Amino acid sequence: MHSTLIQMALLMAGGIGWRIIKPMGLDAEQTRKVLTTVVYYYFLPAMVLEVLWTADIGLHSLQYTVLAVASILFGMLCLWLVGSLFKFEHRCLGAMILAAGFPNITYLGLPVLEQAFGSWARSVVIQIDLFATSPLLFTLGVVVVRHYGEDASEIRQPVWTFLNVPPFWAAGIAVLLNLNGFIAPIWLTGTLKMLSGAVVPLMLFSLGLALSWQAVRLRNIPYIAPVVVIKMILMPLFAILFAEHLTMANDYKAAAVLDLAMPSMVLGVVLCDRYQLDSSLYAMAVTVTTTLSLIALPFWYQILMTRF
Repeated sequence: MHSTLIQMALLMAGGIGWRIIKPMGLDAEQTRKVLTTVVYYYFLPAMVLEVLWTADIGLHSLQYTVLAVASILFGMLCLWLVGSLFKFEHRCLGAMILAAGFPNITYLGLPVLEQAFGSWARSVVIQIDLFATSPLLFTLGVVVVRHYGEDASEIRQPVWTFLNVPPFWAAGIAVLLNLNGFIAPIWLTGTLKMLSGAVVPLMLFSLGLALSWQAVRLRNIPYIAPVVVIKMILMPLFAILFAEHLTMANDYKAAAVLDLAMPSMVLGVVLCDRYQLDSSLYAMAVTVTTTLSLIALPFWYQILMTRF
């Protein structure tokens, strides 16, 4: 695990270096927006199609969904209770509920789990993301940020329109092909594998671009501290206890729980910007939890290896 995280950190360091140097005058936000758009609309759907087409989809897929949804709701509820108790400002509370509940399932979880468990873990990540985390983010998550933020757009989009994106279409096609027993031709399989190979390094580089220590402020520590405790300690512990009651194989339990122990997702900052929540506070949560995950993830990995 330590060797894996060193490799991940080096790729993220490339993004951090780009943020500082700004080659050809391209700043981090501009570069990240282009890279993440290309990954999300082109490379990631190819990986989703490749993985889910041949994945073992069954009862355990439903269990991934139940485990992830329960864990995310637990994290959101814990932060809401803390924020209500200490009367957090609405713009801050909405951002922190998002940061505490939604882990970086794909952008960090995918490379970590693939290196830690093997290529089979990609199926775990993608199923948790597309069958649980993303649908929950673009429905309940959007409801939360709308409640605590402000929607300045003239036309208010229904929450389900956020699900009309290539990764979900690729997932639907892949599941249909999988369940109907269609076999992919060799040329298509090879093409999808080539496209899939670009996902991990681009994701990690983009994550490095998103990390900014300029967003870290001492005055924000009272907001960030509960997110760290929930995200790094309570939520993984809840996921472990919940997973013990599921019937899937122990390796899959360990992979799923470790994926849910990831730091705050980067995508949340987009929703914070969109609904005028405290984006800098959210960015600090991403930076701090991602940095601390270099310590927390090996710890939870060792716990999972002994428990499952």
